[in-house]
Amino acid sequence: MAAITFDAVQKVFARNGTGVVAVERIDLVIADKEFVAIVGPSGCGKTTCLRMVAGFEFPSSGAVSVDGRRVAGPGPDRAVVFQQFALFPWKTVHDNIGLGLRNKGVAREARESRIARAIELMNLQGYETAFPHQLSGGMQQRVAIARAYVLDPDVLLMDEPFGALDAQTRVTMQEELVRLARLNPRTVLFITHSVEEAVYLADRVVVMSRRPGRVKEVIDVRSVRAAEKWDRIERIEDVMDHESFIHWRTHIWRSLREEKSGQEI
Repeated sequence: MAAITFDAVQKVFARNGTGVVAVERIDLVIADKEFVAIVGPSGCGKTTCLRMVAGFEFPSSGAVSVDGRRVAGPGPDRAVVFQQFALFPWKTVHDNIGLGLRNKGVAREARESRIARAIELMNLQGYETAFPHQLSGGMQQRVAIARAYVLDPDVLLMDEPFGALDAQTRVTMQEELVRLARLNPRTVLFITHSVEEAVYLADRVVVMSRRPGRVKEVIDVRSVRAAEKWDRIERIEDVMDHESFIHWRTHIWRSLREEKSGQEI
């Protein structure tokens, strides 16, 4: 069964007494455990698509479904990681990660076991009692991702999660996310402005047109990765030197440039 389905989705926002079409006729199926990245010009509706899956926004027409059920609002089967870490500054790493479990009423013993597993997954051992202000940006985002994973969601929604990080930390987090996706796979919808990030992380890259956003093309990176054994390459810079990586990065950039039309990507 498909994990996420967009069926003829249109979203119109009211602005100054008129309707602005953000996305128009989005048809897209994301399979269970598939990692899909969306790239496109600013204002093309990338984040709007993610918010409709999360249940924060609703289509003006068409339907968004998760595992065959129409999205009617937020739910425990979906977790969101935002660009801003949104950690509670007065809570420790341990307590930030476990807050959702506590709110769900998970028993203490089970809660502690799941928190410990999430801390291990994100290599946060030794930082359990630290507060957010004592952590680097990369470490704070690890906590935010751990907080999402600890809820054991079927779907992980990531909206520019590394956008606020410096270049070196961003690369480290990309490598960490690849490692995590192999250890504990989830269906992932990932929004990014970085073409390189999308090609490196995703099984498929969805390229959107300028507003009103439509699916312009879908790039199957997974088949290239499997055929050329990218998964055996540990460092991102070595993957980026690969001929096929360069080919798809260039292809997507050219596709986006066609859509730029005076907008800033």
